[in-house]
Amino acid sequence: MKFSELTCGACRLGTPTVTTEEHATLMIQIPQWISINVDGVQQLQRHYKFKNFALALQFTNLLGDISEAHSHHPAILTEWGKVTVTWWTHTIKGLHQNDFIMAAKTDALLLT
Repeated sequence: MKFSELTCGACRLGTPTVTTEEHATLMIQIPQWISINVDGVQQLQRHYKFKNFALALQFTNLLGDISEAHSHHPAILTEWGKVTVTWWTHTIKGLHQNDFIMAAKTDALLLT
């Protein structure tokens, strides 16, 4: 099964963030993403390029649909020809396996 076909599990307050070892293993599944730290919160980020604003907005709307379907929502910045997507789990203030799954699902949108 592809990583993008996995389902997100429930993540509640107190759920641990991924370990350093888990992080390294999971990053292999999403090689075009980078891990960033914003105000002490580990996050995943990727920039997608498009030919124009209409295509960037179309991608943003598709991402919104899958985010709603999985009840997990990223930060999305839509600009002319570019969309920046940032995933992390707000509840635990860091990364959970769900963020890696959703990053893979975000990549899969380019194939649809």
